[in-house]
Amino acid sequence: MSKKKVLITGASGFVGYHLIEEALKAGLDVYAAIRPSSDKSHLKAFNIKYVNLDYRDVPGLKHDLEDQQYAYIIHAAGTTKAKTKAEYDLVNAEYTRNLAIAALEANINLEKFIFVSSLAALGPLTDLSAEIQDNSAPNPVTNYGASKVLAEQYLSEFKTLPLITIRPTAVYGPREKDLFILFNSINKGLEPHIGSFKQQLSFVYVKDLVKVIVQALTVAVVHKPYNISDGGIYDRYALAAYTKKALNRKTFKFHIPVSLVALLARMMDFAYANSKNTPALNKEKMAELTAVNWACTIEAAKSDLGYTPEYNLEKGLMQTIKWYKLNNWL
Repeated sequence: MSKKKVLITGASGFVGYHLIEEALKAGLDVYAAIRPSSDKSHLKAFNIKYVNLDYRDVPGLKHDLEDQQYAYIIHAAGTTKAKTKAEYDLVNAEYTRNLAIAALEANINLEKFIFVSSLAALGPLTDLSAEIQDNSAPNPVTNYGASKVLAEQYLSEFKTLPLITIRPTAVYGPREKDLFILFNSINKGLEPHIGSFKQQLSFVYVKDLVKVIVQALTVAVVHKPYNISDGGIYDRYALAAYTKKALNRKTFKFHIPVSLVALLARMMDFAYANSKNTPALNKEKMAELTAVNWACTIEAAKSDLGYTPEYNLEKGLMQTIKWYKLNNWL
């Protein structure tokens, strides 16, 4: 019996790499959608096929989908760093809508369309006694989050699309580059914190995330969104504490006033104004980093998708730091 084909978009990215690994483990025939300019050297060990998709071209997308007859689509492509709201909306929402239209118009037997959204679409809470629910009203604090809301709204209009939306919280693990900045700082003995207000945070280890995404391909549920974390709620110091433990490091811990970091973020935005790159710290990121409560519930994902996270933050960070060391990132 031939293997079922899965199209994974954003395949050369951090989550994409782990999705490929998990999909192959599940016995699927993996087609990795990457940009022609993407570095794919880290994917060379995988037995996969590559495709280049033009998300601006619905007829072209339709042709590509019909040509390969995919059973599943995992749409993980998107941008987390853009200059403008218009760019976020184009890449994260309009392109998602175009792929969904093509999937509906194509003569294929599509069993599931998984959209990898983000907890940023719902936004954080200001009440520390609450948790973000799967059906919480969206209140994003960034243009990135707003673009994911727009994408979800577009997809909700396609009633015959076999859709499941996955909203991961902060994802970490081997190959991740943003939280790695903090890990690298701690490795050098410096532990910075923004402000000293109370915070509740949530995290998910990348291997738990990709496992539930691949599991979701074969469940009967459609048109439901699921928040994904490891189920834990962590204070603002937990990430650094477990990182120090994994690295066996002592640090100089210090708190930087929010106003000073906000000024630095504005300066970074100005400095990068004419660059095609976006700084790791910017005005957008500040809104997420200084939010009070990112705790979310995962009960529906457990009951509907069979989600059972294997890694809490301490265990996941042990594996992550081990990988960074083995691969000379730290």
